[in-house]
Amino acid sequence: MPPEPESKPLKHINIAIDGFSSCGKSTLAKALACTLHYRYLDTGAMYRAVAYFALQKNLIALDGQVKTAQLIPLLPNMQVGFVLDAQSGASLVALEGKTVEPFIRNLQIATLASKVSQIRAVRDYVQILQKQMASEKGVVMDGRDIGTVVMPQAELKIFMTAEPQVRALRRQMELENQGKPMDLQTVLEQQIARDYEDAHRKEDPLRQAEDALVLDNTHLSAEQQLKWALEWVKQALQQE
Repeated sequence: MPPEPESKPLKHINIAIDGFSSCGKSTLAKALACTLHYRYLDTGAMYRAVAYFALQKNLIALDGQVKTAQLIPLLPNMQVGFVLDAQSGASLVALEGKTVEPFIRNLQIATLASKVSQIRAVRDYVQILQKQMASEKGVVMDGRDIGTVVMPQAELKIFMTAEPQVRALRRQMELENQGKPMDLQTVLEQQIARDYEDAHRKEDPLRQAEDALVLDNTHLSAEQQLKWALEWVKQALQQE
């Protein structure tokens, strides 16, 4: 009998998702990773973990500024990574192998994360880790410099956007669900300030990669945007 033909190995690609805040990047990234059985890596959570580390080590001055000179020497031994949640199967950000998710999802850490992410040495450290993770393929990452800096060779790059008012309303609803109500105008003003900071920061500013596909989800549901993205994944796989 002739030998059985070898089954063709399943191809994997890397998917980079960038965009402004409250565009639903993590929602889409998690849905794609779940559907494709890929790894989802929340890059923003890695900067939050660094911020939490700095706070725990008393490296935040009274005026809220990061003690950069004292933080940088500690970076090589910080051990920021991800652990797999046994129940949900999700990748949770961790310090020294222990998840810090319960401690980093608050406004204080979010503000500090924005500050530490502007430190070149911190970005270099985190980006090295992210690139190592991406080398295995089958990774979905979302952030603000993924398609331009972390995974410039990603087979699929998506740049997400939505109308500012819609994004602000989404953020307001998210805060209400967290028990942190805030009026819409305040949310919008904070969002505008964050957008400007992201797009004009010195280190790796947010910008659309030249070969990124734009996904404006102003009028799309989560299911509809996932459908769009999966079609783009199919096309990217066919080109491999």
